[in-house]
Amino acid sequence: MPIDDLFAAPPAGHDGTPHIRVGIGGWNYAPWRKNFYPDGLPQRRELEYASQHLRAIEINGTYYGAQKAETYARWAAETPASFVFSLKAPRYVTEGKRLATTGKGVSGFVHGGLAEMGDRLGPILWQLPPSRPFDADDLAAFLDLLPRELNGRPLRHVLEVRHPSFLSESYVALVRPHGIPTVFTDSPDYPSLADLTGNFSYARLMRSEDGVATGYAAEALDQWADRARQWSAGGDVVELPHVAAPLATGAPRDVFVFFISAAKHRNPAAAMALQQRVNAKD
Repeated sequence: MPIDDLFAAPPAGHDGTPHIRVGIGGWNYAPWRKNFYPDGLPQRRELEYASQHLRAIEINGTYYGAQKAETYARWAAETPASFVFSLKAPRYVTEGKRLATTGKGVSGFVHGGLAEMGDRLGPILWQLPPSRPFDADDLAAFLDLLPRELNGRPLRHVLEVRHPSFLSESYVALVRPHGIPTVFTDSPDYPSLADLTGNFSYARLMRSEDGVATGYAAEALDQWADRARQWSAGGDVVELPHVAAPLATGAPRDVFVFFISAAKHRNPAAAMALQQRVNAKD
């Protein structure tokens, strides 16, 4: 598929237009009950509260095992119509010996109740472990296994790679025809590449600081707001590390930015501060 066609029709937000959604990983974290959730808020209402103050949440629990259909339905019911979840796919799929043989696991997860989330279902994140090097044939076979729709709704998949061998033009050339974005992982511990390989953008930011009330300094948040707007407008953020030549500006796209790990107790404040900056420019 030509690259121009690949980026011509991005998936849209609930109202049919691209959106920038900023969020955090999970919603059950004890320190957030001191600086994010109001005193006295019952734990059973934490998702409800978080979803009213953030645009998205990345669920890590599904990485350790798929949930029941009724659990997915409950999560969706507790969140507003403008909200979206990202789900980390189970590690029993991505940590096996060969990705090409994971068809049963992929299908079991996708068709195991995710449809109950309806339009709250956002990207499915397939995180490859640091021990898995780039194997073009194996990865291509895996990407072919990923279903593109569920009960008539388009599915969005995103790939996070954690072995340095993925920092190659060969990887970018392989994944682009499949239309699956690559996570930009802003971390000191994992390889980062901002090459656009699909029709939405997805960043996981892992540098929040304990001594900063908003996790990231104001200047850094301003910078990430600008980058998110560039992605949303169809641009390629050339200042971030690439392994292939940056692309020309294309169609507008959805953008997902999650503050993950690091000074985790600061991440809700970071997400709200970044979302506020993005919204102020809309």
